[in-house]
Amino acid sequence: MTQIDIKKLQGLPTGEDLLKEKYGERGSEQRAEFNAKAMAWYYAEILRGTRKNKHITQEELANKIGRERSYIARLERGETDMQLSTFLQISHALGLEIKIG
Repeated sequence: MTQIDIKKLQGLPTGEDLLKEKYGERGSEQRAEFNAKAMAWYYAEILRGTRKNKHITQEELANKIGRERSYIARLERGETDMQLSTFLQISHALGLEIKIG
């Protein structure tokens, strides 16, 4: 087993350090924009994973919610924002239950 040199690890930047460097301080406009995109990607991943687990194609999902397949593909790639109403439509079409609180 390899021993880790703690002194070397102490000099490494944290995740927060890297985020600050690239996207600014917490509360900044640039950081808020990054966080919004990260959350959109996260929810799109949940929907995509659920769709695949249920063996539903993008085309089938699009038909269920009255959209084009290309729209579903763009959502899953994080290339477009999703409105709450669309998120709820897709969730319902996939049989997901949304609980708040």
